[in-house]
Amino acid sequence: MGSGVAVNLENVWIKFGDFVAVRDANVSINGGDFFSFLGPSGCGKTTILRAVSGFLSPSQGRVLIGGKDMAGIGPNRRPTALIFQNLALFPLMKVWENITFSMEVKGASAAERRKRADELLDMIALGGQGDKLPSELSGGQKQRVAIARALCASPDVLLLDEPLSALDLKLRQHMRTELRAIQQRVGITFIYITHDQGEALTMSDNVAVMKAGVIDQIGTGRDVYDLPSTAFVASFVGENNMFRGKILRIDGDSAQVDVAGIGPLVGRISPAASAQLDAGDEAMIFIRPEALAPGEGEAGRTLNATVVNEEFEGNAFTVYLDAGGNAEIRMSLANTGQHRIAERGSRMALHFPAGKAVVVPVGELASE
Repeated sequence: MGSGVAVNLENVWIKFGDFVAVRDANVSINGGDFFSFLGPSGCGKTTILRAVSGFLSPSQGRVLIGGKDMAGIGPNRRPTALIFQNLALFPLMKVWENITFSMEVKGASAAERRKRADELLDMIALGGQGDKLPSELSGGQKQRVAIARALCASPDVLLLDEPLSALDLKLRQHMRTELRAIQQRVGITFIYITHDQGEALTMSDNVAVMKAGVIDQIGTGRDVYDLPSTAFVASFVGENNMFRGKILRIDGDSAQVDVAGIGPLVGRISPAASAQLDAGDEAMIFIRPEALAPGEGEAGRTLNATVVNEEFEGNAFTVYLDAGGNAEIRMSLANTGQHRIAERGSRMALHFPAGKAVVVPVGELASE
């Protein structure tokens, strides 16, 4: 199919009366990218999607698709197709008729429509299923039919609003892989809305993390996971241990943070925050549970804590520890056949490698 076109948001504000739903959003989405907006419910993700599709006009700023300003161009005249959570397949139409409905409206013959439906059914790995009714399909198959129906109109950009949220976990994980594969086959730009970090990190070329109408960070999944630029991103994307303290000194891109009850910890300053931090400032230092391991490490990279509890999760153990000063720590260790990690109540030294602790300015944490 086509190659995707770029989508750009320039200084987009969206207001409903006094309420600001989206504040000064600037986003550049490359043609053919799988781009996700990730954030808690009510943060403005769907509002942005509606502005791209034309169901909403920005209060300020511009939406460009393929370099063309979309002001005044309604949803039915934009090169976009939208897939909602509720798939809205026609129950009394066969699968192939559902897929090619947009062609029927434009007066295409049944033979043309059937040919196109078969091509699309092959693409979504449902070849030979065209004569079934939607009720005869599983949840994941219906999902794929909705995608094929959207692709039938040959859009340049496919917009997906939490399309997997109604599926159970196993199927959701399977559909992530499927969706990414379909996107790579058709080569068009996908813009995906989700509150599920796993979905965003697994599928996307780039992710925009949003909170309360503001885009906090845009980057690859690795960027937002390994080098979050704010406390919100660090605490929203994946599990994290947070320590708060005062910066003793800064040395290049690393900072030594004095954490009450624990002592100095050395972390890497998030690139986005480097201009905002000085010695003497309050800061937050984040260490992922999987970055911690038992045993003494070098100075500034060791914590001492008391084991509170241990949970066996099949593929991993999660150990909960108390480091004093109200700092609850989680350590995650792969299951390599060990019987248990530690006795409850025992003292334990933990260490983490250089570069695996990230320092950001003090900020609001995600509540989810």
